[in-house]
Amino acid sequence: QVQLVESGGGSVQAGGSLTLSCAASGRSFSNSPMGWFRQAPGKEREFVAASSRRGGTTYYANSEKGRILISRDNAKDTLYLRISSLKPEDTAVYYCSASGRTALLGTQLSSRTVYDYWGQGTQVTVSS
Repeated sequence: QVQLVESGGGSVQAGGSLTLSCAASGRSFSNSPMGWFRQAPGKEREFVAASSRRGGTTYYANSEKGRILISRDNAKDTLYLRISSLKPEDTAVYYCSASGRTALLGTQLSSRTVYDYWGQGTQVTVSS
């Protein structure tokens, strides 16, 4: 059974930092694009960042560039998301995702539709 399990969320003060992790099991995603999305209360799930297969190229939502770093350890089948200078508007459930396809364009990686596997999410709450 394929699983993506996120961890590392929690409650933090504005200005702080968090590193989220996503551990894959059931199959290896080292050759698959993976991404992070988030969903705030009452809002749609939105793209945060993505990593091409093997992590050679990374993509970010324009609004988050500079504060967010996506990385992966393919030996551990784990994806990471480092968020710095946290703001209250970063409060959301953060989801890890992985695609079953290897041949995707970078411009496609911000779309939820290209991802076949999703984690259950980890809550991040930022207080001012």
